[in-house]
Amino acid sequence: MNTNSKSGKLAGASILSAVAASLCCITPVLALISGASGVASTFSWLEPFRPYLIGITVLVLGFAWYQKLKPRTTKEIQCACEEEDKPPFMQTKKFLGIVTVFTFLMMAFPYYGQIFYPKADKQLIVVSSDNMQEVKFNVSGMTCASCEDHVKNEVNKLPGIVTVSANSNEGIAFVKFDNNKTNKEAIIKAINTTGYKISGEVPTSLNSPHGQAGHVCGPNGCK
Repeated sequence: MNTNSKSGKLAGASILSAVAASLCCITPVLALISGASGVASTFSWLEPFRPYLIGITVLVLGFAWYQKLKPRTTKEIQCACEEEDKPPFMQTKKFLGIVTVFTFLMMAFPYYGQIFYPKADKQLIVVSSDNMQEVKFNVSGMTCASCEDHVKNEVNKLPGIVTVSANSNEGIAFVKFDNNKTNKEAIIKAINTTGYKISGEVPTSLNSPHGQAGHVCGPNGCK
């Protein structure tokens, strides 16, 4: 049936646009799974177009449902009698329902993509106040929570990392570390291997109390 055929093609188009809308956030997860960290930022250029792609997806999907649910004309009913009683699966409401769920999961990916990243299980360490150092970088290419987690995951692989955070909205990464075990150059290299690039360093001041032998530090900071 012609209407069914149209709805099937529209369903395919909605999948493509939904995937395109979320590629900037899906790619970091795929990079983590495959071990190809450098490709994480490949589709970050799509982020400015994300609202438009989402709009196209919703419109296409809505029109597909309209085509599927609208009342048939007398001519269409007569034509249907001449065709097979059971349409192909890809032209059914069930298939369109599956496509609808899939597309909305794709569009919502940036909000739950971070669950695919391993949680850092960092042990408490004692860091002398003389060795404690912090650095903040401007990082280009980060567009969502998945990008932030990709950066944090790579930096946490280095020894001596006390805390690391990233903010895609501000385009910064903040790292506190033991400079006896690692250094800024190693951190820069780790971030750059993700595909997101450091474009500069932001001045910081480490306000650590003096007169203490050291601080106990872990994932939640130092005491």
